[in-house]
Amino acid sequence: MNKKSMLTVAGLGLAQLMISQLANAQNQDSVQLKDVVISATKNDQKQSQTGKVVTIISREVLERSNGKSLPELISEQAGIIVAGSSSNPGLNKSVFFRGAGSAYAVVLIDGIVQNDPSGNGGAFDLRLISIDQIDHIEILRGGQSTIYGSDAVAGVINIITKKGGPKGNTIYGVASAGSYETYKGTIGLNGGVEGFSYNINYTHAKTDGISEAATPVGSTATFDKDGFKTDALNANFGIKLDNHFSVNPFVRYYYGNYKFDGGAFTDANNYSILKNFAAGTNARYEFATGKVTLNYSFESTRNDAHSQYPSINEGRVSLLDLFYNQKLGNKLDLLVGIDNRVMKLSSATNKPETNIFAAYGSLLLHDLSIFNLEVGGRYNKHEQYGENYTYSVTPSINIIKEIKLFGTVSTAFKVPTLNMLFGQFGANLDLKPEKSQNYEAGVNFSFADDKFSLRIAGYKRDLTDAILYAYPNGYINQVSQKTKGFEVEPAVKFSVFNINGYYAYVEGNEFNFVDNAVADYLFRRPKHTFGITAGAQATRNLYVSANFRYFGKRTDGNFTTYTVDNLPAYKLLNAYAEYALAKKRVKLFFDAKNILNEKYNEIIGYNSLGFNFNTGVIFNIH
Repeated sequence: MNKKSMLTVAGLGLAQLMISQLANAQNQDSVQLKDVVISATKNDQKQSQTGKVVTIISREVLERSNGKSLPELISEQAGIIVAGSSSNPGLNKSVFFRGAGSAYAVVLIDGIVQNDPSGNGGAFDLRLISIDQIDHIEILRGGQSTIYGSDAVAGVINIITKKGGPKGNTIYGVASAGSYETYKGTIGLNGGVEGFSYNINYTHAKTDGISEAATPVGSTATFDKDGFKTDALNANFGIKLDNHFSVNPFVRYYYGNYKFDGGAFTDANNYSILKNFAAGTNARYEFATGKVTLNYSFESTRNDAHSQYPSINEGRVSLLDLFYNQKLGNKLDLLVGIDNRVMKLSSATNKPETNIFAAYGSLLLHDLSIFNLEVGGRYNKHEQYGENYTYSVTPSINIIKEIKLFGTVSTAFKVPTLNMLFGQFGANLDLKPEKSQNYEAGVNFSFADDKFSLRIAGYKRDLTDAILYAYPNGYINQVSQKTKGFEVEPAVKFSVFNINGYYAYVEGNEFNFVDNAVADYLFRRPKHTFGITAGAQATRNLYVSANFRYFGKRTDGNFTTYTVDNLPAYKLLNAYAEYALAKKRVKLFFDAKNILNEKYNEIIGYNSLGFNFNTGVIFNIH
C-alpha cells in the first residue's frame, strides 16, 4: 500500500470514528468570548467593551499544542509571521506583525514588558519560554504605545504564565521525543496552602536539527546539522497577605547553546551561547472601587556568538510600572500610571545606559446603551532625545447583541536602541524616536452564543522618522513608510467540531539595503496569507486537529548578487492528536508538521524537508 492510499484509509477511518461519536458527544464547557477579561488593556475590559482587535489563545488551545513551540503557535494567527518558526529550532525567531518589521511589537509576560537592550532591535526572544508554561495568550493588534510605550507600533503579545495549583501539591510534566533526535522534558511542582501558592519547574530540550545551509547545486559535500541544547528554570509564587493585598514574585533563568552556519550555502561550525535571567514581582492592593498595581522586573540577556566574526552582546533593563484603576460609577473607569525604564548595554566598553520615564492615563466609557469609548494619552521623557507624546481614541458600537462596529485612531513610537545611540558602528546621539500614525476599523459578527463568528478589520499605518543605517555616515532618521491591509477571521463551532480560519492581506513600502532606497514591497512578508485549523473531539478521550497555512509570493534580498529576488509561494500542513488516560491526568500526544530550511529561502526560496514528528506524554500527579 502506497503512502497516498495509507493516508486515505486513515482519514476515512478517523471520519467514521468521529461520526459514530456525534450522538454521544458532550458539548465542552467554554467561556463566551465576549465575557473574557483582557488584562493587557490594564483596565480588565471584556471583549464586548473594547474596540481593540483582540485574539485570545485559550488554555484549551495551548494544552493541545504541546508538540509546537511558541513561535509556531504565534505564527498561526492572522497578520503575524514569525520568520524561522517552521525551520531549524535554533534559528532566530523574528516577529513580523501586520507588515511591520521585526521589533515593532511588544512582548509581555504577565503584563510586564520584556526587552533585550543588547540587540539592535531590542525585541524579546520568543524561544525563551515554553508552551507548557503558558496559561493563555492575549494578542492586541495595532498601535498600543499609549499603554506600553516604545516598540508597541504594530501590536502587543501578552503571555500569561501558569500559576500555583489547587491546595496540596501536584507533580506535573511533559516528556516528548521526535525526529532529528529531538527530546524535551519538563518536570514541575505546584500547589498551595491558604494564602500561598507556587509553581516551580525545569525544562530541558535538545535536538540535532537540520543544516541551516543548503548544499550548492553540483556539490557532493555533506553539511553538518545545526541543533541546540537548552535549559530553563521558572518559579513564581503567590502570597496573599490579606483580603486586599497580594504579592507575586517570580524568577526565570534560560540557557541555550545554538549552532548556526555561515550563510545560505556555507557550512560552518558556528555556535552561540544565550543566557537570560529575569526576576521581579507583581504587587496589588484592591479596595471596593479600585486597585493599585506595581510591576517591577530586572532582566539581563547575554548572547556570545562564536563565528568568523565573534561578538558578545549583553544588556540589562530594569522596569518599574505603577498604575491605579478607579471605577467612577458603573460605566466609567479611570486608569493612570507611571513607567520608568533603565536600560544598560553592559557589553560595550563605555557601558552606556539610558532612562525613559513616562506618565499615562485613559478613560473607559462602557456599556452606555450601545456605545463604548476609550481615550488615552502618554507623556515620555527620554534621557537623550527629550520628550514625545502619544494618544489613542477607540470607540465601538454594539449595534445589536450579535454585531459590533469598532475603530481606533492612535499614535505609537519606537525609541532608538542603545547600539544606535552609543554603539561602535555608526552611533548617533541626535536620533529621534520613530513615530507612527495608526488607523483601524472593522466589524465583528457573533451568532448562536459565539458558535459562528466573523471579524473583519482593516488598518493603515504611516511611519515617519524611521531609523536606517546609511553607510558610511551611520544611523539616521530619514525614511517614511506606509503600510495598509486587512484581516478576515471566521470561526465555527458545532457539535464536536471547531473550525477557525483567517485571510490576511498587507502591502507597503520600506527601506532595504539591497536597493538602498525605499521600495514598494516588504521583504519576506507576502501580500496574501491564509490558514485554517480544524479540530474535533472524536471521542470522550481523543482529540484530533489539522492546520493548513498558505504564504503567497514575496521578495527577499540576495546579498550574494545584491539583487531583489522574487520567492515562490509555499504551504504548510500540521496534524495533531491527543488521547487522555486515567481521568485525563495522563495524556498522550502526537504532532506532525512541515519543517523548512529558511537559510535556503534567503536566496532562492523555501526548501521543504518533509514532516517533523514529535510524540510525548503529559502527566499530573496529585
